[in-house]
Amino acid sequence: MKPEKKSVGLRQVVGSVVASFVGVQKSENRERDFQHGRARDFILVGALATVVFVLALWGLVRLVMYLATS
Repeated sequence: MKPEKKSVGLRQVVGSVVASFVGVQKSENRERDFQHGRARDFILVGALATVVFVLALWGLVRLVMYLATS
């Protein structure tokens, strides 16, 4: 019988990346990520989340500046 290889799904990768943004991660999730996850997935989702975060901040600043000058 082959040992079953668990993979980390997209929802779990996104959850781990969001937890890393906040700075909170359960020990069991961290162990799961290191044992069964692929670094590539975490890097891609992390980079995408960073771009979305920066664009959201940029848009918020533009909105506040627009409202302040009106």
